[in-house]
Order: sequence, then structure tokens, then C-alpha cells
Amino acid sequence: MHLLYYMLHSGRRLNRKVLAVPAFSFSKGTSTFAHLTGPEAGTLRIVQLGCGITGLVCAEHLANHPKVDELVLGDFNTEGAQALANRLKLDKISVEKVDCSDPKAIKRILKGCDIVVNSVPWDLMSEVQRQAAKTGTDYVDFCMTIEALHDFAPIDKMCKDAGITALTSNGLEPGISDTFAKFAANQLDSVEEAHVIDGDNGFIPGMEYWSTWSPVDWIEEVTIPAAVFKNGKIEYIPPLHEREVYNFPPPLGPLPVYKTVHDETFLIPRYIKGIKYSDFRIGIDDNFAAIARTVRKLGLHTKELVDVKGVKVRPLDLLAALMPRPSEIAGKIKGQGGTVVEMIGIKNGKRTKIRVWTYADHEEAYRKHGANATGFLVGTGGAIPTEMLVDGLIKEKGLLVPEQLDSQDFVTRLESKGLKVNVEITRL
Repeated sequence: MHLLYYMLHSGRRLNRKVLAVPAFSFSKGTSTFAHLTGPEAGTLRIVQLGCGITGLVCAEHLANHPKVDELVLGDFNTEGAQALANRLKLDKISVEKVDCSDPKAIKRILKGCDIVVNSVPWDLMSEVQRQAAKTGTDYVDFCMTIEALHDFAPIDKMCKDAGITALTSNGLEPGISDTFAKFAANQLDSVEEAHVIDGDNGFIPGMEYWSTWSPVDWIEEVTIPAAVFKNGKIEYIPPLHEREVYNFPPPLGPLPVYKTVHDETFLIPRYIKGIKYSDFRIGIDDNFAAIARTVRKLGLHTKELVDVKGVKVRPLDLLAALMPRPSEIAGKIKGQGGTVVEMIGIKNGKRTKIRVWTYADHEEAYRKHGANATGFLVGTGGAIPTEMLVDGLIKEKGLLVPEQLDSQDFVTRLESKGLKVNVEITRL
């Protein structure tokens, strides 16, 4: 079954409008974390809020960073966080139970914190972001909050007024994919097209329908209109409307893909000059695509409460509950998954395509990190910008997206974590 990624916990797959996002300059320099309030001068304290598969991968990377003095793993369900702490056996790690639906609880855990990494469920993300601003805590997340999707400017102003750096959309897609787009664009004289393609040949013997991340996210992904950027504006097409077979670099090979809504379709044209066309495609098994169409026709993807023998339920929740949780199947998946980015433009007067990609192996991700390939890629994509912040390479205040970061540094760090970055240049 060929799957896709948005984010293990985000759940936000609604029809999106063009983002009114302002441009920023990006500068490098030395950050001193002037608002440090740790127990000792110079102590750097990070809170990882949300300890599912992706959050724990990110946390493991940060735990191994020499400049991180304290790492707090916060979640309502602390089982996974405690397992990581037991495995790493580092004094710098502590585990706290926190209810992220309670603003006061968030504020308490952020007291004395320098950076918060936000990987809580989508409907709780915005409150974490607000509390980060109120407490003067630098901020990182794996996808945009609901408010930012609709209007970027107020969130940016809130963060600037608070004097914090907020790095948003740092996972796999968005995140690594956006950085690859910037990395490739920097090698062209001008850019016209951007294509992000997610592929996964993962399978579980004896199991047909499953997801490497939240089933709710997955169902919403394939049942809402897809977005493409054409000639300066976003256009929408019916869900799972345009099927094609994309020839992924080995070992994935040819897989059926469909266009869907993803942050990159909005962000890449906004932050990389010259883009006239941008889309996002995902590898989806044809059998699952057929089921998704039926689900949509029957209304099983809806969130409106229905009465079932006196019990109020949302069809979407019922359908998702019938699929296994990602943590239940992480060690059973075989195969690889990853992202491919194609940037098309002009180089030395000739039309040129630069293709950049990286993959991870499901079994290796589980063996080393207790995750699947998707979770490892997402968590690693979130850890790298956080490490860049820790290392003092990001001084800009406000809300920043991956396209505004140093793509060469990002790629170098990605490879240092065992992910090979492949580059292919083709004259068209």
C-alpha cells in the first residue's frame, strides 16, 4: 500500500486559501538566547510537546546535541516519552505529563524554557504557539497552525512583538521538501516550475489498509479538493482526480500518484521567485484510492455528528478508529519511503530540471528509533531547524518558513543524520 505523509498529529487537511504571507530576509549570526531563565546561566532548556512517533524522533536528535542541557518530554500520555528516556539514559532528559488543552498547563511547562518544539494534535497547536509568545519562548513546529494557514501576518506580528523566533512547517512535507526546493532553485539561474512528489512502497504482510501516520489525516487528505498553483493563483481540482504513474528513483520505481493539498503548493511560489506552476503529488495505492472515493460518496469522511442507536459519533472518527494506530504497526512495515522535489528552470541559457530526493527504510527506522520511515523523516526534518536555532544560526524574529533558512546547511546536517541527499541534473 503506497501511503503519504502530512504529519503524525496535525490532522489539518481542509480546503485552503492562498496564504497572505509576507517576505522576510534571512540572516545568519550568533544568538545568545537572551531570555534564558534556566537554573544556571547559559543553560539551554528545550521542551518537546507531543511525544508521538515524530516528536520522539526529534527529541532523540536534540537529546544528543551537546548544547542542549535540559530536554523535557511533555505529553498527556507519557508512555512513549518514558520509553525513550529509559532507552537513552541521559540525565538531561525528564518526562512530564501535561494536558495541552489547558493553557495554564502549557504556560507552566514553558516556564524557564528556551525553545518549545510543538508536535501536538492540530487542534491544540495554536494554543502552544500563543503560550510560546506569552512566555518569550522560541518555537518550532512541523506544520502550520490553523490560524497561519488562513492569515500568516497576525501570527508573524505576535511572534515579532514577543521577540521570539518561530520556525513553522518543519517536517518532511512540508519541511525537507521545501528546503530541497530552495536548494535546487539556488543552482538555477531562474525557476519556473516546482513539483513535490511523495512516494512509499511500504507494505505489511497480511494487512491491506493502514497508514504510517494519523488515519484521520490520511482520510482527510484523500477526500478534499487538491490544490495547484498556476499563473499567480491557487486553483482547486476534485480529490483523486488526476492520476499518473511517476517513475521514482530506485528503489521505489514507478508508482501511481495523485495531486492533493499540501503546504508546499502555497509556500514555494511565495518564497521562491519566478514560480509559475507548483503542485504536490502523493503515491496512493489504486485500491485505496477506489475506497477513498466510496468513503467520500457515502459521507464517511465528514465531521458532523450522526446518531447511531442513541450514540453521537463523527463518521470520520469511526472510520479512523477501524484503522490501526501508527505506533501499533511501526515494527511491521517493510519497504522505503521519502520525498522527491523537481525544480525546472533555466541554467546557462538552457531549460534544466534539477531533481533532489531522500529516502528512509521502514525497518531500519524502527530498529534504530522505534519509528517508521515517515516518522523518522518528519522528526529529523523538525530537529534540524531546531539545532540551527540552538547553534545561533537564526537571528530573525517572527514566523519563518523552511524556504527562508540556509538550505546548504540544512542538507549538510540532514546527511550527517544518515539520510543521503541525491541530486540529478537533466537538460530538457
